[in-house]
Amino acid sequence: MIRTTTKGERTRQRIVELAAPVFNRQGFVGASLRDLIGATGLEKGGIYNHFGSKEQLALEAYDYAMSRVTESLARSQDGATDAIDRLSRMIRAFAKNARRPAVEGGCPIMNTAIDADDTRPDLRDRARASMSLWHRLVGRIVKDGKAAGTLAADTDPYALASTITAALEGALMLSRLYDDPAHMDRVVDHLVAHVASLRVKEGQL
Repeated sequence: MIRTTTKGERTRQRIVELAAPVFNRQGFVGASLRDLIGATGLEKGGIYNHFGSKEQLALEAYDYAMSRVTESLARSQDGATDAIDRLSRMIRAFAKNARRPAVEGGCPIMNTAIDADDTRPDLRDRARASMSLWHRLVGRIVKDGKAAGTLAADTDPYALASTITAALEGALMLSRLYDDPAHMDRVVDHLVAHVASLRVKEGQL
């Protein structure tokens, strides 16, 4: 039996979608009630009729923003031929999202980790969990590549995951700070070349 969503559920989801860019751009503290009212077109009572607190709305807005990013990264894997191709596509997809964010404001992980580090442990934990999932995804691709004989046997999945995510997030920060995408382009080229260098050479097995 197909369950249909209620009007209240649709309104709640719409609030989350409209609030997500506000929190992503301005952070939890910076996103005022006036900003949220302006974005959603609802008064305070209309918002809090669906959410018990600003904190609850912020958490659900983060989850929505991350779902959009995750969908984009997942689509980048369509048609990938092997582990090298999968990693390269993921790296380039992140750079593409940096130019045209799935949710206005940029990467929710970086924004939330910086904004909530010392003030909102619940949001910080959400960002940490998202990054851990990204690390595990890279690690799984590496392990699959090693099992298939595509990646060198001594490739460390944890080190590669850390290198890729740290480099991309750092490049995003520099690109935004200087308003110059060249920083991201350089890092993407370097990471793609590094991943390609891990391919098992003919006769190496």
